[in-house]
Amino acid sequence: MDDSPIANSSHALQREPEDSLLHSQQPPLRKIVHVDMDAFYASVEQRDDPTLRGKPVVVAWRGLRSVVCAASYEARRFGVRSAMPAVRAERLCPEAIFLPPDFTRYKAVSQAVREIFGRHTDLIEPLSLDEAYLDVTANKTGLPTATRVASLIRQQIRSELNLTASAGVAPNKFLAKVASDWRKPDGLFVIQPHEVLGFLRDLPIGRIPGVGKVTEEHLAKAGIRTVGDVQGKSLAELEAEFGRYGHRLFDYARGIDHSPVIPNRVRKQISAEDTFPDDVPLHATVEALRKLAERVWIASRANIRGARTIVLKLKTKEFQSLTRSLTPTAMPGSSEELANAAITMFERVPLGDNQLYRLIGIGLANFQTDDEPPLFAAIPNDDDSSDIPLDSGLD
Repeated sequence: MDDSPIANSSHALQREPEDSLLHSQQPPLRKIVHVDMDAFYASVEQRDDPTLRGKPVVVAWRGLRSVVCAASYEARRFGVRSAMPAVRAERLCPEAIFLPPDFTRYKAVSQAVREIFGRHTDLIEPLSLDEAYLDVTANKTGLPTATRVASLIRQQIRSELNLTASAGVAPNKFLAKVASDWRKPDGLFVIQPHEVLGFLRDLPIGRIPGVGKVTEEHLAKAGIRTVGDVQGKSLAELEAEFGRYGHRLFDYARGIDHSPVIPNRVRKQISAEDTFPDDVPLHATVEALRKLAERVWIASRANIRGARTIVLKLKTKEFQSLTRSLTPTAMPGSSEELANAAITMFERVPLGDNQLYRLIGIGLANFQTDDEPPLFAAIPNDDDSSDIPLDSGLD
């Protein structure tokens, strides 16, 4: 193998990462790779049908309530993105080719990717059908650096599956995930331990996990627009301003993440939530709840096991969190039924009609054990309620 990290890629790094990955100041000492397949669903469709290559492909059911599961990079040039309503995607890109998702096929390809990962390490934590963390501190192939491992994995995916993947290499999971997105598509990026603070300094605060649009606006009002702005604040200042999340901000701004790569993690819940720009009464949350139910519905269909319990989450204007759960005798047969089941739990929220809410969420929990048949296995692909699997990490 060539000594350059990715000798045949236009996105190749100019130098091999030094042995400094072995000398991180933050124990435990690890080399983490995050691999993320590029526009996975759409790329599989283009690979399997050569007439689609180079064309704007949108993976979604057509319909007023349908949303985009994935978009090829040709479609993204028109502004089409995952989780966007399909009707909006069609307006942005009238020439787009819409294809219904084929999760059976995507899962088979995902298993082939996972087999490639397994040649290099047993410490694999899948986040979805198309992305995973790998701990390659000690890899099976004896390669001297994590970058060599990531490079070989990408080459094997390309040559064996005719697909591309982006990868990030770093001392922990948080940084590896940021890095994998840095040179998408078909890129490789490395963050070495001694480069962490400098790399993070100018990063927009929205790159930090958990910082959505509303949180980003709240942080901007506090004068925080970059990770460097967080680095300039003490832990006490951040906790006073943002509570427990302030501690997480403090750690992430310094590249600190001690969470290990956990193989065969048991999923406890698939959920989605949304924070409103303005506080609203409970009855005004229904539209948002239905959209969230679509996202959770598709995530549950991509998951190998079924769930028994529906969970409703609310956060009041005063930041009080409430959860309600329902374990029906038969689970919903569509995203609309899932949303309706959550709406019935509104009656169990005893705060009155005048109470305002800043967040709503819906989830599926109480998953079956692996030796039980999946509750969602027989659900046909005949509804139009599609969306990106929330916990399945599709791009």
